[in-house]
Amino acid sequence: LLQCLATLAATARKEAQQSQHQLQAQQQEVAWLQEQLSRARQDGERWASALQRAQRESLEREATRGAEQARQQELIRDMKGRLLQLLREKDALWQKTEGIDTPIPSPVPRDAGLCASCHKDFRLLSRRYNCRLCQGKVCQTCSVDVGKQGRCCLLCYQHGQSQAL
Repeated sequence: LLQCLATLAATARKEAQQSQHQLQAQQQEVAWLQEQLSRARQDGERWASALQRAQRESLEREATRGAEQARQQELIRDMKGRLLQLLREKDALWQKTEGIDTPIPSPVPRDAGLCASCHKDFRLLSRRYNCRLCQGKVCQTCSVDVGKQGRCCLLCYQHGQSQAL
């Protein structure tokens, strides 16, 4: 009986030691898990802080963008108003100048060796024509053939055409 009790006591001690080792291992695992939980909480707080900061920055950018868009729309409205005003002024000036005659042909240049319009030298191949209206000397490019009446310079021709209308 004593021996039975001694074996039982030895077995109980072994089981107690094994339980104690298991308890220590579990305590170490609990400590490691608590450390991991603490790190996860810190990471969560950092991520939450970063998220709040990003949301704030996004709201600030949106507000800035909205203000810029409103300013640009106001600028567009102002430019459209100015454009309408300039168009009205242009129309008013056009109506004022509608009755004004076209300019009178320029006087004949004193140098008979040059075209009165383009001031090109008359040479062997560039013929000289007398304008039938202002009597100026013009080249073929600067004159218009008006049929049997002869030739006249472009300025006189345009002046005559505007008066005919």
